Amino acid sequence: MQAAPVRAHAIPSVTTALRAVESLLLSSGQRTARRNAWTAVLEDRRRAKDRVEAEHVLGAVSARRS
Repeated sequence: MQAAPVRAHAIPSVTTALRAVESLLLSSGQRTARRNAWTAVLEDRRRAKDRVEAEHVLGAVSARRS
C-alpha cells in the first residue's frame, strides 16, 4: 500500500489574510476610503521628512554665512 502524497499548501501571509477579512467585512467604498486615507498618511509623512531635511539645509547655509 502506498502512502498518499503530501501536498504543501502555501500559508497566506498576515497581510493577505487581513485583506481577505477586510474584503469580507467592508464594502468596496469603505476599502477605497481606507486605502485613500492610508495614502494620505504616507504622503504627510513624506512631506514632513522633506520639511525637516529642508530645515537642516537652511540651517547649515545660515551657519556658514555667520
